[in-house]
Amino acid sequence: MYRNSILFLISAFTCLLLASYNGHAQQRSGRDSIPVRAVIYGTDTIPSITLGIFEVVDKLPKRLRKQREKWTRLRNAVYVTYPYARSASRILKDVGAQLATMPDKKKRKAYLKSKEKELKEQFGDKLTNLSVYQGKILMKLIHRETGENCFEIIKELKGGFNAQLYQTVAFFFGGNLKSEYDREEDRDIESIVQEMQLYNYYN
Repeated sequence: MYRNSILFLISAFTCLLLASYNGHAQQRSGRDSIPVRAVIYGTDTIPSITLGIFEVVDKLPKRLRKQREKWTRLRNAVYVTYPYARSASRILKDVGAQLATMPDKKKRKAYLKSKEKELKEQFGDKLTNLSVYQGKILMKLIHRETGENCFEIIKELKGGFNAQLYQTVAFFFGGNLKSEYDREEDRDIESIVQEMQLYNYYN
């Protein structure tokens, strides 16, 4: 309906414009006369005018609007969470290297406790502000960057009991710490990550 209305207005405008020239095309008197091209049709001389190119855009169909909204939501979530996933990968490598030099269990425990406190101060407020959906995307991206899912990471650093406890909490919020990244299944996420890497957005 909207597109038809616009086409009707454009057609009407063109007809009015041509009609106004039709009355004056053969009369050239006065300084305000404007010469135009014309075509002869029978005994009539008709102005010939080339209009500028323009686009008539209609609203997207509901199905395509939903697809665009879904893509926009995913893209925003990846842009928010990918820097955290990269940080998690870097931190885990550093922690792993430090733990490798600590055979003493007491020292390892103290180190992990201090590191946990440091990370809470650095990322705590930011991560708690993530939506459940963003949290799900973050878990997939952490697996992409580290090769381990969040359940395995927690189990390795804090033990199996804590890992299962956190998994139960995640389950009640619709999450799964064991969720993993699949390049084929998550190809939309992958294309957004590659876009970010191309423009070094996370730096």
